[in-house]
Amino acid sequence: VLDIEILRLKPETRVQDFLSLLDVGAEFGATELLIAGNDPDEARLGDNFAALCDMAAPLGIHPHLEFMPWTDARDLSQAWRIVESAARPNGGVLIDAFHFDRSGSSLTELAAATAKAPHRFRYAQLCDVAGPRPDDMDEILRQARNERRFPGDGDCDLDGLLSALPAGIPLSLETPSRQLLEQGVSAFDRAKRALDKAHNVLQRR
Repeated sequence: VLDIEILRLKPETRVQDFLSLLDVGAEFGATELLIAGNDPDEARLGDNFAALCDMAAPLGIHPHLEFMPWTDARDLSQAWRIVESAARPNGGVLIDAFHFDRSGSSLTELAAATAKAPHRFRYAQLCDVAGPRPDDMDEILRQARNERRFPGDGDCDLDGLLSALPAGIPLSLETPSRQLLEQGVSAFDRAKRALDKAHNVLQRR
């Protein structure tokens, strides 16, 4: 087990309530934890993230704040600011190719961040997405949950993204496709296609 997910930091969150989940994750050998920021008070969000990092550290777990354009950690700039302000050595930022593209985040900024603090980027999520970024956030959310493409089958600059990330980090595949599900393609076959496509992207670099 690489990572456990998803914990949401909300205004009413009591970080201590997550301890049992962290204990179970550590028992399975997980080292990474995916966090969503769902608190419009950025200072409180950062304080809770820092407290969670402190609680996870003795278990060898690294919380990663994943930015998503419909949450209160909307893009790389904001997620980086929150994690850096928390100033915990085990705190990280999770890069998801879909959210990176749909949030309009910058490869230049990502390369600068990874050069400055590569330890904050311990794994990433890979997928692809077709077409220009929609103006409607509900449509972006629908695509995220139902209509991602396999790596290399869309319009994301995956080569640029992978070049900006630290070399050799684990890659997680997140490629939900309601269309393939409704066509009767099995979970095994969908997973195999995703893995084969990811290998193709990596081999062409």
